[in-house]
Amino acid sequence: MIAKKSFGFSLIELLVVVAIIGILAAVGVTSYNGYVKSAKKKSAINVMMQVSLGQVEWYSDHNAYYGSTGSTCSPTDETSGNIETNLLGGTDSINKEIGYKMCVVTSTTDYTIIAQEITSDPKKCEMSMPKSTKVTYNTHC
Repeated sequence: MIAKKSFGFSLIELLVVVAIIGILAAVGVTSYNGYVKSAKKKSAINVMMQVSLGQVEWYSDHNAYYGSTGSTCSPTDETSGNIETNLLGGTDSINKEIGYKMCVVTSTTDYTIIAQEITSDPKKCEMSMPKSTKVTYNTHC
């Protein structure tokens, strides 16, 4: 009997390799999405700190903090644009790439910067940064 040499892979071997590649890709995409969300959150915190510095300048010029009065505000494109114009020197820091909108709520001696994630998910991340304190998060961040 003559033995035949096989020059290729069997179907089972190919299916196993494709399955392993699929598992690695799924893990990679999940990790990547987590890194992107974390980077956007860090960028929003950075902008919130810049807004806080802008508040110091605004207060020295106007003897009051910039923002809407009351106990809360709702971040929109308009409030984000007003913050960029009045506190950040017209820069485009609060944009879709960071994935957050911002607003500022003030009282006579204090302010709070609120950042809300741009997403259709009802469980969106919301961060707030009161004057002279660290950023606090809701449970969805």
